[in-house]
Amino acid sequence: MWRDPGTPADSYYQVRPECTDVPESKFRIKAGKTLSARKWNAAFSTEGYLDIGKTLSRIHRGGIHPSIRGDVWEFLLGCYDPKSSFDERDQIRQRRRVKYAMLKEECRQMFPLIGSGKFVTAPIITEDGEPTKDLIVLQQINSASLNEENDASGGSHAMNKSNGHQHLDKKEIQWKLTLHQIGLDVVRTDRTLVFFEKQENLSKLWDILAVYSWFDIDVGYGQGMSDLCSPMIILLDDEADAFWCFERLMRKLRGNFRCTGNSVGVEEQLVNLASITQVVDPKLHQHLETLGGGDYLFAFRMLMVLFRREFSFGDSLYLWEMMWALEYDPDLFSMYEEHESTHEKSEGSKGKVKSTRQCGKFERENLRNGGKNAAAPLPISVFLVASVLKDKSSKLLAEARGLDDVVKILNDMTGNLDARKACTGAMKLHKKYLKKAKNA
Repeated sequence: MWRDPGTPADSYYQVRPECTDVPESKFRIKAGKTLSARKWNAAFSTEGYLDIGKTLSRIHRGGIHPSIRGDVWEFLLGCYDPKSSFDERDQIRQRRRVKYAMLKEECRQMFPLIGSGKFVTAPIITEDGEPTKDLIVLQQINSASLNEENDASGGSHAMNKSNGHQHLDKKEIQWKLTLHQIGLDVVRTDRTLVFFEKQENLSKLWDILAVYSWFDIDVGYGQGMSDLCSPMIILLDDEADAFWCFERLMRKLRGNFRCTGNSVGVEEQLVNLASITQVVDPKLHQHLETLGGGDYLFAFRMLMVLFRREFSFGDSLYLWEMMWALEYDPDLFSMYEEHESTHEKSEGSKGKVKSTRQCGKFERENLRNGGKNAAAPLPISVFLVASVLKDKSSKLLAEARGLDDVVKILNDMTGNLDARKACTGAMKLHKKYLKKAKNA
């Protein structure tokens, strides 16, 4: 439903009344600028084909109305091809829901609390696969096992399996070791929102993250994923749809969570951030190096969870959708589908020249400047952080006398950042960086 122009987005994401220090959203729903349900529906042909180019420009101007956010995000993240019909998308949706149900059942067979409406916050096994002696955990498992329907032996089988390390392979041990950490993070995620006062919503978040950590065992679970997944279950009613939307987001970000030896994937982006800052603001870069911050670790969290802690809940969603609209690639769906064992009719876009009108502005700049020839073009998130640093450059140069000062100045921005301004700044820096890199 369309509300009055200027309605705060936070009115859609209720904050618990006792949480009085939560930053208010700067994002306002504005008629004529924000992508409304009416404009969104009008962007589809009678068969269901979406004019994504027109949609992207409107998102950049004024974001997405909260009532349709989930539907639009599925396209922005590559869940669906804009050139698909309503019927084709229904087929894909049903296929994915079945696949998620199978994945969830596979996980439930290994640990019966999956899908039970409960979750754990204490370890269930030791590093070598031995069951823990935590009575509360054992009672929960036993309760979930006894409640299983239509299979009198199913509960005891699941109980025996979850308590018997002789049945566990390395992959299963690795997965089970993460389950309590997921639970600990779930109860800390967006705890100021009324939505997460309900146990069923907390357990839904835990289920999705638990299934994902089994589905993508190479990455598993890492702290911060709960912050990325939380909006998905708020915006999408169906748990399976929320899972696949999160899975598409993780395709963009899984490298951040991938650990190799002593390094975490996000460190590569920090190196890129240092390079960008050195090009666009050499004085600031030199100052940070002098303070011992040349590794830019103070920006780790911003990149890891895409500014979820620096913006209000509503503003972080607004920032995300603007980022995705700016870097949208019309080949996203086709590229993702190639990795799936079965796929629906998505060949229509293959073999055709990419229409830049269907690309986001950031993506168009990369194409124009030959950025696509690089192994992996830098994501807009790195330029966003660089934009924030440049915006605070004068303050950092004047007041930062140590790394603690840098962290404090950046932390003071929490709730005071303007998402649209940050994106505009990121685009300017991106253009400047590409130009200088080309002339280097």
